Amino acid sequence: MEKMKIKMLYADIKSDIEVIENELEQALNSSSHLLNDASVHLLQAGGKRIRPVFTLLSAKFGDYNIDRMKNIAVPLELIHMGSLVHDDVIDNSDMRRGRETVKAQWNNRVAMYTGNFIFARALQYVTSIENPRAHQILAKTMVELVNGEVIQIEDKFRLDQSLKDYFRRIKRKTALLIESSCELGAVVSGADEKTARHLKRYGYFVGMSFQIVDDILDFTATDKQLGKPAGSDLMNGNVTLPILLMKDDPQLAPYLTKVAVAGLTEEERQNMLALVRNSEAIKEATHISNLYLKKALKEIEALPKHPMKKKLRDIALFMGKRKS
Repeated sequence: MEKMKIKMLYADIKSDIEVIENELEQALNSSSHLLNDASVHLLQAGGKRIRPVFTLLSAKFGDYNIDRMKNIAVPLELIHMGSLVHDDVIDNSDMRRGRETVKAQWNNRVAMYTGNFIFARALQYVTSIENPRAHQILAKTMVELVNGEVIQIEDKFRLDQSLKDYFRRIKRKTALLIESSCELGAVVSGADEKTARHLKRYGYFVGMSFQIVDDILDFTATDKQLGKPAGSDLMNGNVTLPILLMKDDPQLAPYLTKVAVAGLTEEERQNMLALVRNSEAIKEATHISNLYLKKALKEIEALPKHPMKKKLRDIALFMGKRKS
């Protein structure tokens, strides 16, 4: 249902999104049957294609040409996809979007090579873009993305981390790629500097709100809605905003201690979820997400008059209020 709603929001660029989908299929084609199967398995799991959408909508503020824009929109989605494959290995995750992960379907080695292959394909696509600034932005994004993944490993089960640590981590994990999607859409299409700057900031704020909502939903949504067990973040050692906001709650302490040592039984998982769902931490985390959302909307107001302003606003509001 949520996926259908988001697709309705960008229905007017549906044909261009179909171009992106077709290009993704071609990009993942390999002479190796194993890489082919693993990559297609990931592609068939679907996704909202948020990053290409932001790239294309941002490009509308410049000289829009889908044949040119696909060469930056496709690699951005490929980078996202490759990072998901690696994420699942790091988190030892067996399910994503209701399907087995590449790691679960095959093994860790195949998953790592699949992720590397997808990253390499992303780099191939970008070679057709002549703008050196676009290459600089994308290269910096990939470096920071990897830094974020390593920091997430270092922070596993670390309860003494600060909110600043958390915000820095989710910036690298999620917000930076969305920020770059918006900025690159503007830069590659030749939009003016001021517009590119506002779109970049919009992407950052939307990305921060998006990840916080993700972290909230990991506790408040059902297993079916998530396509994986609710509470997976905590069980994988990823200490997210709701937990940081209530980590000193004495009722939560036994679960935090056990999850890091032996894991939780199904009954304990359900009890932990009920505790977090009924806590003030969910309301506080939602408030923080909304603050980022308001900042994103403010950046839209600063953009030049354009039909895409409403579209960017609608998508931001959807992403900040979604339920799965």
